[in-house]
Amino acid sequence: MMVPANERLAALTNREEELLGLIALGWSNGMIGERLWLSPKTVETHVRSIFSKLDLPPSPQQHRRVAAVLVYLEAREPAARRTSHAA
Repeated sequence: MMVPANERLAALTNREEELLGLIALGWSNGMIGERLWLSPKTVETHVRSIFSKLDLPPSPQQHRRVAAVLVYLEAREPAARRTSHAA
């Protein structure tokens, strides 16, 4: 059974979710590091942790950055719908 995206996203720390948001904007690890004042190694550590917590193991059939962004967007979609209907 697949865990809902919002539950998977809840496993991330605030910093990991912040990084995932920047990944969703198409930012490279280098750009993320510059923006958040993190070393390249620290960014890589956070990205690996995101993949692990979202249960995205290395796979030749799937690009993990894209898969992580899809989880992020899916988890955010219900909130976006509520906001647009409230307006």
